Amino acid sequence: MMQCNYEKLANNLVTHSTSIKKGENVLIDVGSNIPPDMVVALVNNVYDAGGYPFIELKDATINKALIKRSSENSLKQSLKVMLHKMKNMDAYIAIRGTDNPYNMSDISTDITKRASKILRPATDYIVKKTKWCILSWPTNSMAQSAKMSTEEFTEFYFNVCCYDYHLMEKEARKLKKLMEKTDQVRITGPDTDLSFSIKDIPAIECCGNYNIPDGEVFTAPAKNSVNGIVTFNCLTTYNNQTFNGICLEFKNGKIIKATCKDGDETKLNEILDTDKGSRYIGEFALGINPHITKPMNDILFDEKIFGSFHFTPGACYDEASNKNKSSVHWDMVCIQTPEYGGGEIYFDNKLIRKDGNFVPKSLQSLNTKT
Repeated sequence: MMQCNYEKLANNLVTHSTSIKKGENVLIDVGSNIPPDMVVALVNNVYDAGGYPFIELKDATINKALIKRSSENSLKQSLKVMLHKMKNMDAYIAIRGTDNPYNMSDISTDITKRASKILRPATDYIVKKTKWCILSWPTNSMAQSAKMSTEEFTEFYFNVCCYDYHLMEKEARKLKKLMEKTDQVRITGPDTDLSFSIKDIPAIECCGNYNIPDGEVFTAPAKNSVNGIVTFNCLTTYNNQTFNGICLEFKNGKIIKATCKDGDETKLNEILDTDKGSRYIGEFALGINPHITKPMNDILFDEKIFGSFHFTPGACYDEASNKNKSSVHWDMVCIQTPEYGGGEIYFDNKLIRKDGNFVPKSLQSLNTKT
């Protein structure tokens, strides 16, 4: 049964997510705890598609040692090597999994921020120049975060990751088209009343093409248009710092006040002060995966939660650009289903989503599992 899941997931990644073609080089970036059978399934599917697989194995303990003792010069050398390697690749598939998401928490924020900033061009190259897909592998810590048994979480994981993303894509295009016709967005809910414009900025449907699991449609607010207040109800971890109940207040696009119910507010504001763009928003997205209904402090899952939206301090994506640049890209998630306090989203004063469910008839197909 598990082998069947590996094969189905690998086929999804190779034929749908990255659409590997004959003669393409594919870097498969895997953690040391990923089952060899899953890696073999990926290798075989790349070969079946006519591509050439290359494997890079990464170990969390070794990676931590590399970052902990790194200098500006060592990081710049690492960047050169990474870019040289990626410039010979057509596609990138990464499978990440760790039993301790806080493994880097004893490294100073200054060190991790420096590494993130210097190595960012390698990530940018992958995103802009290759076909790519990233997924998290199920671990005991993920099951614990989801408050599930390991067996229950593993079943949930493969149901979500082996979803019929072709069908999701068809339905999500309707939401994409509506967003691209929209000027003003207003979001209301508990301790939230936020407004901004998305006029003339493309909307992108994400349905298994870049992340697995997937299920969102994203755009970006006009950089200086955001006003009001928003409160997030999901745990979020950034630079190995965890926060809950983050509340952001905006004036003319800029975060002028940032607080949290749990976590170090000084650290929160340090992250938001990373550079000139980190107090502006680079992404606004609606989560539409009906199989993901509760948070687990793993952003690849949490940002896809059905009935959620995420708002992202930092860099925008080129595909939906508001021209905000930053080394930060921090997805913060708010769930608006009734059990999380509800809420409304309006497009040009028309109610589009209430308590997590889409209201217009043309979008109601997104409310059901398939």
